[in-house]
Amino acid sequence: MGVLLLLTLVIFIVTDLMLIGILFFMVVTVWLMARLPIKILWQYCKMLLVLFVILIAMQALFYPGKTIIYQPLIPEAVPLAGGLGKISREGLIFGIIISFRLLTLVVLMPLLTMTTPVEKIALGLIKMGLPYTAAYTATITLSMIPILQNELAIIMDAQRLRAFQIFDRGNLFEKLKAYPALVIPLIIGSMRRAQSMCVAMDSRAFGASKKRTFLEDISMKSSDWVVLVSVALSAVLVVGIYYSDIL
Repeated sequence: MGVLLLLTLVIFIVTDLMLIGILFFMVVTVWLMARLPIKILWQYCKMLLVLFVILIAMQALFYPGKTIIYQPLIPEAVPLAGGLGKISREGLIFGIIISFRLLTLVVLMPLLTMTTPVEKIALGLIKMGLPYTAAYTATITLSMIPILQNELAIIMDAQRLRAFQIFDRGNLFEKLKAYPALVIPLIIGSMRRAQSMCVAMDSRAFGASKKRTFLEDISMKSSDWVVLVSVALSAVLVVGIYYSDIL
């Protein structure tokens, strides 16, 4: 948990493309060391590809950069809007930085959820001083991610059985138009699951006692301290390099 918080903080601080690339390489290295499937990492990249293209295009068009790559986007012959629009080098670079930031953050979360049981995540948050209700809410949210992914796969399989092949063979616009067929059943199933969870919590008198007891306890081991100190030193080094380049 501490490693996740440190890396997230550094990702939000650093705005240099090379340093963001180094952070992403570090996260991918930890991903491989944890022996997580590389296929999942590739799925995240494909899932966010359209968003990355939109982010880079928007920043290239509207970021107030000084180095102009192409201008104007709208021909001079067009009435009223002729001669407007430009693509800047700074905007392209900033769009790529934002995309790498987002991808690094998205890849960070499975490193925690896929390698640590939800119960230990909740206990770790409580050890860090977070109230039990907040820790419970956070861990329930994390545990719902694989459940929703599994339910989404079930919905897509059910649609394939009904000869609905747009998500396999359709183009981008056809997929966007067909997304309600996925989202609506997913939302309805999530609402039913949330209602069942509320009933289960009420039946167990959730929140009736402020003092909590736990079946097992966790504590920092020597290997945990080594990893935490290593990541902290790496984070300090990256931030130091970033601010030394600014100054």
